[in-house]
Amino acid sequence: MVVSGGVERLTVDGAPFAVEDGVYVSGPRTLREFVETVWAYGDRVFLVSEAGRTTYREFFDAACGLARRFVGEYGLRPGDRAVVAMRNLPEWQVAFWAAQLAGLVAVPLNAWWTEDEFTYALDDCAPAVLLVDGERVERVRAWARENRVPGIVFQGEAEEGFVAYVADLDPSLGPPAVDVLPEHDATVIYTSGTTGRPKGAVATHLAQAGAAMNPRYFAAAAALARGEVPGTGPAPVSLTTFPFFHVAAFTSFYAVMAAGGTLVMMRKWDAGLALELIREHGVTHYAGVPTTALQLLEAARTEKDGLESLVLLSTGGAAAPPGIVAGITAAYGERVEPRNGYGLTETCGGVLSNVGAEYRAHPGSVGRPSPATEVRIDRPDEDGVGELWLRGQSLVRGYWGNEAASRAAFADGGWFKTGDLARVDDDGRVSVVDRLTDMVIRGGENVYCVEVEGVLHEHPDVLDAAVLGVPHPVLGEEVVAVVRLRDGAAADTAAERLRAHVGARLAAFKVPARVLVREEELPRNPTGKLLKRELKDAFSDE
Repeated sequence: MVVSGGVERLTVDGAPFAVEDGVYVSGPRTLREFVETVWAYGDRVFLVSEAGRTTYREFFDAACGLARRFVGEYGLRPGDRAVVAMRNLPEWQVAFWAAQLAGLVAVPLNAWWTEDEFTYALDDCAPAVLLVDGERVERVRAWARENRVPGIVFQGEAEEGFVAYVADLDPSLGPPAVDVLPEHDATVIYTSGTTGRPKGAVATHLAQAGAAMNPRYFAAAAALARGEVPGTGPAPVSLTTFPFFHVAAFTSFYAVMAAGGTLVMMRKWDAGLALELIREHGVTHYAGVPTTALQLLEAARTEKDGLESLVLLSTGGAAAPPGIVAGITAAYGERVEPRNGYGLTETCGGVLSNVGAEYRAHPGSVGRPSPATEVRIDRPDEDGVGELWLRGQSLVRGYWGNEAASRAAFADGGWFKTGDLARVDDDGRVSVVDRLTDMVIRGGENVYCVEVEGVLHEHPDVLDAAVLGVPHPVLGEEVVAVVRLRDGAAADTAAERLRAHVGARLAAFKVPARVLVREEELPRNPTGKLLKRELKDAFSDE
């Protein structure tokens, strides 16, 4: 079954979101082309942080200045990789877009990773420059010195091999004169596969340009559904709580930048502070994982905060519990529009969207696809459920240096196999019902069980181990582990030892919240595959 999405008034020939040969006709072709247009917003405020406000002119001049340094001082050329590893700071945006203006391939890395995780990704993508904040230097220092790769520290001190960032705001010079073509690679964003090792999903400029158009289309379609003229309202003021390295954040900041809106940032999530920021800055749009959205709504209820400026609450990065829509409607009526959707690292962000009245009517759906995205259900069963396949402009071209994984991920005709089970209604609405992949989504962060299992197996006390996800009322899912110990290992302190062991090697969100020790063998089928459903039942009994 193949379904194409779109709203006729927006996608007919000559309309802003018309598509030809699977590509937006009127959209940008590169991220350099996309970002160069924001200079026109001038003194409008783009970024709001603890450090103050940054206008579009200041942002663009700084990005151009850094891009010139890449080309002139560092001698970097199109195709060289530039790692960006920071908290959500204004400088993250400067560094990322400077890489695009210089024709470099930006590699945003998970700022929560440990040194070992950073080292693996750095070895894999072999960057020519490291763009890190002061907190990340210690995790990349050894690799940088061993491989003689220079670094720039943002909001940190200079040291051997790393210079402190100083903004160059000369507006007369503009970006460097380099050719950036649609077919050139724009980003490598790391995800994880069934092997448990991160894979670098490679997107071209044309793909990322399509990803920048998708949220604009969804916003226009939502405006039409409300009976409004698209693009006539005030520019959004968005409190975006996704970490910038997450593709869900790309969907959010692409939409803000295209409209000349303001991006309000938080150093660390805090529901009470979020309420203060919404009031102080007149935030109109909230974007975050369902976990933070639920905490925001609960904080607002407790403090009797009416969220008067808010008109949109959007969740992504993980499946939104259907009850979140009812909660928004009960508290705020139809004034606050709910939105969720579906996207992956491999789709460069959101490619399906469910919003407003349709979301309220169908809270279990992820919505309809963008006009540059096709949806297919592979081998549907009698209920119409099969694997969700996607094809379209914003799909990545494959995985960095991993041809085998690239071939396995794509079917003939350019269809990407998502690993999710879904169905498509007769009117084109998609509902994701389960996952084929062995993955836990904890508060919007993907945790691949086999990676954590591999670390547990490294511990000398562990004979066998299984990692799985169990429901959690706030995070959506929580990571738990079932282990069988070797003879003689102390069982009473095993949980603490094993959690500490994992925490020393992986990011904190991957550490099992609970460890259950079993004396009997872990259940497996005749081919040796773990029967994790039985283990989940064991946790329920526990």
